[in-house]
Amino acid sequence: MKVVVFGATGMVGQGALRASLLAPDVDEVLAVIRTPTGVSHPKLREVELDDFADLTPIKEQLRGFDACFYCLGVSSVGMDEAAYTRVSYDYPMAAARTFAELNPRTAFVYVSGAGTNEQGRQMWQRVKGRAERDLIDLLPNAYAFRPGMIQPMHGVRSKTGYYNAIYTAVGPLVPLLERLAPKYVTTTDKLSQAMLRAARVGFPNHIVENADFR
Repeated sequence: MKVVVFGATGMVGQGALRASLLAPDVDEVLAVIRTPTGVSHPKLREVELDDFADLTPIKEQLRGFDACFYCLGVSSVGMDEAAYTRVSYDYPMAAARTFAELNPRTAFVYVSGAGTNEQGRQMWQRVKGRAERDLIDLLPNAYAFRPGMIQPMHGVRSKTGYYNAIYTAVGPLVPLLERLAPKYVTTTDKLSQAMLRAARVGFPNHIVENADFR
């Protein structure tokens, strides 16, 4: 199996990259990046892309892949709707349209978020909800993953400093929180393994909630 990872330097992407490289049935991993991952592995190849809204410069390098793990994202804090839409809607849709052309059977996992709702009151809910809908309409094997709180594992770090402080503080409580609130808490390991499951056998529903990552 051949896997493409977008956002491989972010917290979720780091987990997806690690899991893909460790998976015995994954033969090749392509990380689409702006900055190098710093990871060296015989399965891994990196390709730089300046504008994630236009995949034309790397299009031919995306042929023949079985799965795309789209982990690129940003916090909506301090962003206006236009800027947030560009990252959370325009970018993943550009990737999805490329795969729809190259291989419409590609398993495409879009990491959305718990609480996403196209009719929601908050801007980020609506933007991600629209992305979920359009991706699922476009690709038969598209999945919108909705993680809640994600505990990073195996040295994975968030790019956002205060997130790391929060994860460090609550880390010891995660096993308990997972038992008490499985709908709201997961780990980068469980999320990444669920992505691989989507690539291997799929999920019964295209919207995959936090509790389904178990």
